Amino acid sequence: MRGVVTKPGKSRKMQFNAPSHIKRKFLSAPLSPELKGQHGAHSMQVRRDDTVAVVKGDRKLTEGKVLRVDVKKGLIYVEGVTRTRMDGSTVQIPLRAENVMIKRLALDDARRKEILNRRGFEAKRGKG
Repeated sequence: MRGVVTKPGKSRKMQFNAPSHIKRKFLSAPLSPELKGQHGAHSMQVRRDDTVAVVKGDRKLTEGKVLRVDVKKGLIYVEGVTRTRMDGSTVQIPLRAENVMIKRLALDDARRKEILNRRGFEAKRGKG
């Protein structure tokens, strides 16, 4: 099998040095139980305008819209997840996608609907 790496260091190196179209796939987050039941998929790539809930860290249980997705750094920025600097200005706190759960999907994109149909219940019914 090609591309399978067992050493952790090599695996991290491949992840950090991956091209952007592959890095985009690392920015996926689990769906909420309601969305899993509705669409039949376990996870989805995070994109702008999705509503997510933080499930790890000191900002746990915070919910908000995704404002920005930084593919190069592998981070997402969520509305309401901010901190105040010493000079009084507020800045967004970047989060890793695996530390959030998608609560509401932005389905204004036809390609995203196709992905859900391909990975969801309809595809599983066709296999069996």
